[in-house]
Amino acid sequence: MQIETPPAVKPYEKPEGERRGLVIVHTGEGKGKSTAAFGLALRAHGRHHIHGRTVKIWRFTPAPAARLGEQRLFERIGIAIEDVGDGGIGLARDGWACARASILSGAHFLVVLDGIADSLAEDRLPLDDVLATLRARPSDAHVVLTGRRCPPALIELADTVTEMTVLKQAAGAGAPARPGSGD
Repeated sequence: MQIETPPAVKPYEKPEGERRGLVIVHTGEGKGKSTAAFGLALRAHGRHHIHGRTVKIWRFTPAPAARLGEQRLFERIGIAIEDVGDGGIGLARDGWACARASILSGAHFLVVLDGIADSLAEDRLPLDDVLATLRARPSDAHVVLTGRRCPPALIELADTVTEMTVLKQAAGAGAPARPGSGD
């Protein structure tokens, strides 16, 4: 195996000024929204926890039943996943208050709001407050939001929006779910 020497000169100019945190949305009917957000969380944790900036994950799902594989893995490396949605308005709103505080605190390099788009679409959370929080977040904080039915106002505010679509899915053809497959 031959080891290449890294380039001595950058092939691009670094933009002037402060680097800005992004609002990223993963939405749509296809699989992979949470997986994409968790992948960003792993990258951010690996890169930034040594500088005192952490990653925080809030899960706004209707049924936070079993501890899933990713939850056990994240706990082992020091990232807690907070389940804040049981389908009820009260728990979702209490969870949002905690998530909002963590976004505004500046303590986190990345905050993941998994499944929050569905809570917004079902009126379990106030959209105006979520939008105001995203606008008021520290300038270097990244926030990733996931869910099937993302409100248009959130899509408009976001810097990056990815819509997951189903082209072909094993579960739709009657294949049983497999551990770790996302089905």
